[in-house]
Amino acid sequence: MAAFRGGVTSLKNALFNPSGSVFRSQVAAVVRCMSTGQYQNLIVDKKGQNQNVGFIQLNRPKALNALCDELMVELTQAVTDFENDGNVGCIVITGSEKAFAAGADIKEMQKRDFSQAYDENFTAAWTKVAECKKPIIAAVNGYALGGGNELAMMCDIIYAGEKAKFGQPEIKLGTIPGAGGTQRLTQSIGKSKAMEMVLTGNPINAEDAEKAGLVSKVFPVEQLVDEAIKLGETISAQSKLVSAMCKEAVSASFEMSLREGLHFEKRTFHATFATHDRMAGMTAFIEKRPADFKDK
Repeated sequence: MAAFRGGVTSLKNALFNPSGSVFRSQVAAVVRCMSTGQYQNLIVDKKGQNQNVGFIQLNRPKALNALCDELMVELTQAVTDFENDGNVGCIVITGSEKAFAAGADIKEMQKRDFSQAYDENFTAAWTKVAECKKPIIAAVNGYALGGGNELAMMCDIIYAGEKAKFGQPEIKLGTIPGAGGTQRLTQSIGKSKAMEMVLTGNPINAEDAEKAGLVSKVFPVEQLVDEAIKLGETISAQSKLVSAMCKEAVSASFEMSLREGLHFEKRTFHATFATHDRMAGMTAFIEKRPADFKDK
């Protein structure tokens, strides 16, 4: 298990919301992690032949990996650590065969009132996964509901086990999605299907998720994590610098008009001509040999 080694700055970013409030449970999580050097709600490791795939497994089995505050602080730190690790080129996030994450922790949420949710900017600390410069793969087995589905959609690629279920059941709890379920889901599968899922709370299975474009590929349950790690190794073998540029360009397409996006893509493409790895890649292609990328 990887040590909880990140810096104080990233911890502060995870703990403090824009209004300066601090979650007590998040403080407790940090104290425990710093004192033990280990995560309490995650299993963190490196995978792949070259140990270049960051591996994060959500590990609250009794709660079906419900996304409590402590888990999200630890997840932010784990992603930050791998983002700062020069040997890691891709990150895989997974859960158990029964549940990727069954949602946010309702017991924590139930007693919050409007002023607390607003003051704490509740769920604002969940954004690190979406903001990470390195590609992240969600390997989803079992339930990915509510915040679990939102967490999966923060990742760049979703691989699913054949028994996976994706849904936004918040309507049944008298609320709405609060971490991207009305936004990223609509961008992924379109208005009509997203409306049906959000307004009924009914989940869809892995096959339908793949057809709708939410999921990239579906695998047998027992093969899912290995396939995600294999994909992570393929991505990690590329230039980490250019992978980050590529991710940024694709992500920008959701924020820009087509004209703006094409301009951004072209300028980013031009920028690769200032890198060592662009020259190394093209030279290796001409010389019919593997490229030796230096990530610069």
